[in-house]
Amino acid sequence: MITMKNLAEQLERRRQDSLYRVRAVLDGPQGPEVSVNGNSLLSFCSNDYLGLADHPDIIDAFHRGLDRYGAGSGASHLVTGHSRAHHELEAALAEFVQRPRALLFSTGYMANLGVMSALLGRGDRIFEDRLNHASLLDGARLSDARLQRYAHADVPALDAALASAPPGEYLVATDGVFSMDGDVAPLAELSASAASHAAWFMVDDAHGLGVLGPGGRGSVAAAGLDLQAVPVLVGTLGKAFGTFGAFVAGSEELIETLIQAARTYIYTTALPPAVAVATRTALQHVRDDEWRRDRLAVLVARFRAGAAQLGLQLADTATPIQPLLVGKARDALALSEALRAQGILVTAIRPPTVPEGTARLRITFSAAHTEAQVDRLLDALEKSFATEITEK
Repeated sequence: MITMKNLAEQLERRRQDSLYRVRAVLDGPQGPEVSVNGNSLLSFCSNDYLGLADHPDIIDAFHRGLDRYGAGSGASHLVTGHSRAHHELEAALAEFVQRPRALLFSTGYMANLGVMSALLGRGDRIFEDRLNHASLLDGARLSDARLQRYAHADVPALDAALASAPPGEYLVATDGVFSMDGDVAPLAELSASAASHAAWFMVDDAHGLGVLGPGGRGSVAAAGLDLQAVPVLVGTLGKAFGTFGAFVAGSEELIETLIQAARTYIYTTALPPAVAVATRTALQHVRDDEWRRDRLAVLVARFRAGAAQLGLQLADTATPIQPLLVGKARDALALSEALRAQGILVTAIRPPTVPEGTARLRITFSAAHTEAQVDRLLDALEKSFATEITEK
């Protein structure tokens, strides 16, 4: 237990266990190459999958939004913070994901907490994949509903848990694309299981929207699932969209319920309207720039082929999230530092973000990367592993 008297001791223990986290301070925009403390590094750890975070069209739209609406929204959506820019973006997002309505939230974390606390309470049950994002797990805990976790992507385990649960309101929640493993949930099968037990089905498609599915509409669209199959769809705007914020999409009744009851929507300041203006432009690129998704697929395939030749242990996924499994936290940290010494920025992911013994490098790709940069990463990995073996 952490107390005021032992903070220093706890921090030192984190350092000794190779679990201490340090922020990289960037001196410029996101991109394949970033400036960190004056050093230029080739980055493979951003969620800017489509390379839109520094796109000139989106930056220009941001400026236009600032000129029209100013820097801040000034209040919550239900006071005076809901601008025309927010309203138009919600309508555009709803059309994009083919749902009747969408509702903006400040972050994906707040969206997940807001949905669960609004729809469920004491006596209800939430069933979640064991590898779900922390925001989904925390949303369940804060809702007062009972949280039951099923083995990763194990539909029979979920079905058995639902079948043995006492009567009540149920919600099944899963990531569409798992943020640390990069694999895609078996959404069609999960949806069928939820429907057979009269449970809500909620998908957080933070890492699927923009990347997967027809027109970049995400893992839910890739699985061919409609509103009836997935009544609650959550998306974020700070990853493939390159801006900031999140949204929940669903029926008219769902969105109106969230407006009335989602505490993380009601009691927080609205996004700056300029962000909403920029995001509408980003949405046009997400929808229309199919070449970005095509390029991602080429880069990921090139990396996986090169990694296989090097004998590297990757997760089985074709998404832009390519985790390189290492095992021990100190080994993952050492590998990350070895890459950084060669000008490559890849973050070591350690417990509690991932289970004990599964520390990894979370390598991610952007449509803004080049094939030459992928090859440079592979060369750096080969040298780093060769050095590690020699030292051992």
